[in-house]
Amino acid sequence: MNNRSLSRGDAVVIGAAVLLFIASFLDTFSAPSNDFGGGGGVNAWESEIFPILPSVFLAGVLGAAAIVGSRFLPQPDKEFGGLKLNQWGTALSVTSAWAALWSLGGGFGLDTGIGLILGLLAALLMAAVAVATPLVPALSAPLTGPSTTAAPQPAGYGYPGAGAPQPGYGYPGPGAGAPATPQPFQPTQAAPAAGAGAPDPNFQPFWFAVPATRPLYGEDGAPTPIAELAPGTWYLAVEQRGQQLVAQTQDGRRGVLQDTSGIQRG
Repeated sequence: MNNRSLSRGDAVVIGAAVLLFIASFLDTFSAPSNDFGGGGGVNAWESEIFPILPSVFLAGVLGAAAIVGSRFLPQPDKEFGGLKLNQWGTALSVTSAWAALWSLGGGFGLDTGIGLILGLLAALLMAAVAVATPLVPALSAPLTGPSTTAAPQPAGYGYPGAGAPQPGYGYPGPGAGAPATPQPFQPTQAAPAAGAGAPDPNFQPFWFAVPATRPLYGEDGAPTPIAELAPGTWYLAVEQRGQQLVAQTQDGRRGVLQDTSGIQRG
């Protein structure tokens, strides 16, 4: 799993889902101390009052799984029943918060337990972040994107820095002057029939971004991708082989980017 496919909002959704799952094992309703033989409580897995377990807790957890799982689909725009998978996840998270809100107060002489209160807070947080993530840049930013406070790299190394255009937008970052025009990648060697070639001895490393999700294959030629390059993130090109690039991810893995069409140099 490539965590650069996740956004900050997705991380909050995951945390809320974990809290919601834990809350399902705490007391959802509790009886007053003078009833039912001296009090006590039941959790969502034991309660038979209203479908608390599927409508509040399971709906929220499944909603979070749909939102996060949609980030790793090869075709994220594919629809299921008229909605994309992340849209189903948002709908389930809102349903979870709505059901939890209407479940407050217990009924039948029972009091609201700590599990339902925590579940309501987790469901409200999940629903709010799921709705806001596509609209708020701070939430939709990559979870492990490049830091603008990192130490400057030596001249000529190719690091975009604070003044370089952000991937996919064509505008300079914080502290830059006039808007800069992205520089498209131009291969310096003609590729043989197989698309690979000998390393270019005059190649200089540079940072680049991909316009769409691209697989990164191992240098051993294995057909299974070792990583996935996501739009909106800078990657380092360390070697050129014909029209292919050897790229290094931010966690240090190296692999071959076979499809270099439309990439943006930093």
